[in-house]
Amino acid sequence: MELEFKLASLEDIDGVLALHRKYQLATIAEEDKPDGFVTTAFTREQLTQLIEQEQGLTVATHEGQVVAYVMAASWQFWSGWPIFAYMIAQLPTLTYAGRQLSTTNSYQYGPICIDKPHRGSGVLERIFDFSRAQMAVRYPVLVTFINRINTRSYAAHTQKLGLEVIREFELNGNQYYELAYDTSK
Repeated sequence: MELEFKLASLEDIDGVLALHRKYQLATIAEEDKPDGFVTTAFTREQLTQLIEQEQGLTVATHEGQVVAYVMAASWQFWSGWPIFAYMIAQLPTLTYAGRQLSTTNSYQYGPICIDKPHRGSGVLERIFDFSRAQMAVRYPVLVTFINRINTRSYAAHTQKLGLEVIREFELNGNQYYELAYDTSK
């Protein structure tokens, strides 16, 4: 099954939104939840901005269909969401790979979403690496968060990709891991 990995264009937005709806917490089928989910909701306008201003949306397509995506962007892009505003405020208290973290030396990675038929096939590693390489020219450190109940995502990011937990936090009654990664790897 041949997949193409690329920075998304505006033509990919419908496919990204369709995949997103399938696995987003508010709209995911209950039986799919244990296999991982996306917490954050997105609009067409936000995805347009992510593509045009951040060059931060990577997609994997198969025969023209979006089968996976990963988002990555500056903290400025994410600052309108409460969880990211909280994370931005905490950045100066964190260090990783010998650096005090800031909005200029790190970026927020995720969410990532892979359609079920493509999971476990190496798509995670390939799309992560494609996105990381795009962002590494601008930022030495990747930062993200994972809901503690999303055990599949936690295992994939720590065991398969090598992200490291830098702290845990609670927000709005949810428990999260905050993780980081050196983009030069």
